[in-house]
Amino acid sequence: MKRRDLLLGAAAATAAAGLARPAIAQGSARVFRMVPHANPGSLDPIWTTAYVTRNFGYLVWDTLYATDSEFRVQPQMAEGHVVEDEGRRYVIRLREGLRFHDGEPVRAADCIASIDRWSKRDSMGQRLAEVMDAMRVLDDRSFEIRLKRPFSLLLTALGKPSSNVPFIMPERIAKTDPFKQVEEFIGSGPFRFNRDEWRPGDVLTFAKNEAYVPRPSGTPSLTAGPKVVHFDRLEWRIIPDPATAAAALQAGEIDWLEQPSPDLMTLLRRNRNITVTTQDPVGLAGIVRFNHLHPPFDRAEIRRAILPAVNQADYMIAVNGTDPEGIRTGTGFFASVSPFAATEGVEGSWSDIEAGKAALKAAGYKGERVVIIAATDIQAPRAISEVTGDLFRRLGMNVDYQAMDWGTVVQRRNSKEPIDKGGYNIICTAFGGYDFMDPAGHLPLRGNGQQAWVGWPTMPRMEELRNAWFEAPDLAAQQAITREMQRLAFQEVPYLPVGEYIQFTAHRSNVQGMLKGVPVLWNIRKA
Repeated sequence: MKRRDLLLGAAAATAAAGLARPAIAQGSARVFRMVPHANPGSLDPIWTTAYVTRNFGYLVWDTLYATDSEFRVQPQMAEGHVVEDEGRRYVIRLREGLRFHDGEPVRAADCIASIDRWSKRDSMGQRLAEVMDAMRVLDDRSFEIRLKRPFSLLLTALGKPSSNVPFIMPERIAKTDPFKQVEEFIGSGPFRFNRDEWRPGDVLTFAKNEAYVPRPSGTPSLTAGPKVVHFDRLEWRIIPDPATAAAALQAGEIDWLEQPSPDLMTLLRRNRNITVTTQDPVGLAGIVRFNHLHPPFDRAEIRRAILPAVNQADYMIAVNGTDPEGIRTGTGFFASVSPFAATEGVEGSWSDIEAGKAALKAAGYKGERVVIIAATDIQAPRAISEVTGDLFRRLGMNVDYQAMDWGTVVQRRNSKEPIDKGGYNIICTAFGGYDFMDPAGHLPLRGNGQQAWVGWPTMPRMEELRNAWFEAPDLAAQQAITREMQRLAFQEVPYLPVGEYIQFTAHRSNVQGMLKGVPVLWNIRKA
């Protein structure tokens, strides 16, 4: 709470001084300026799960299918599909007129190469690859996917709204090793990336793709429906300082501040020219991710010993303030709005530092150094990291807290090296509830070792349960499996679940048409 008092005092002092204004020109109705929640360290949305890169992806690339706010999958680049051979053969046909930003037509071969690359990194994609027999081009606009056995979630996977999104890239780009980053950013999406104007850490700009062909019908919802752009130029302004970003919004120098600091929310709400609302009603889940490859967290006993000391309220207040509408506690490993949300393991007595100390001692912790790589420029990971560092110190752990920008965290978290060679023990981040709705897309709950998401836990039983979930005959059977998965997760502890929060966002009141969920930039106009 001392940190919050300090920030509140700083916010008040800044407000009294009029909030120092950055030198950003006032915009017109044809230019839209926003401050994204982070500086992207990578622009490859297949290589990383970082949401800022996912959001970049939605500007530049498009998807075969998309998901609306009712979780219904709808065609996007696809004109439609047919299902044959008792669910073992899908034929997908592309809409007419789809072209990449370099003028080349979107072909079936591009789709196959893109799906193949995505399936090597994404959790649902990996499952699809396991049941896939082959993909084959039928003609320039049509291709088939043959399955070894029916997979009812195929279209759900191709239309998933969050990381990793199966964006369609030109074949030559999609053939890039999925464990290396692409170097070209050519898509068929509603915006073209102005790479020659890119100043890393300062600004990214985009131009309206005049050749983009929106879907001819439907209602924009989440990532589905027509993607109609109402301005000629988009600018992402990277302003790490929360007060400076808020000042730019108040002055009308930017149109949208994606994730305002909770300590400045009252100030923004008082301004009649600013609208504060929620971006994602599903919410986001905070996590403390262990690196399972190196001591001390290569042992489940040590990971499990931290649990009794966790206070989810401490974490969520640090992330999102004290507004009860903005935080949820008592959460487990699945999104609280999901039909698979479970209480197993959550009912235990937490928030007990002494119990944590005793558990650590019993588990054999011997004072090993614990390296936390912590973001400084993005609210949720920064706050979760700070609370974690404080918690671990109070537990008597030997904490090495290394602060850096989010882009560096995203790059470094992929290192499997030990800590004396630049590795780490802990990263802190947040995932959207869309990613934690069920086992299919739940990346941090995978237990497939070296192929798992960063942290690389090996949990064979978790993988068995996940496979069984896909084969379960009905919802009740699936729920029984996810309850068992949560029980196992509280034993193996692939990460610490530290609560959920509803992300507030702030924009100028003349901004209309903003869609809920993923922060996309189509359908928005300025009155």
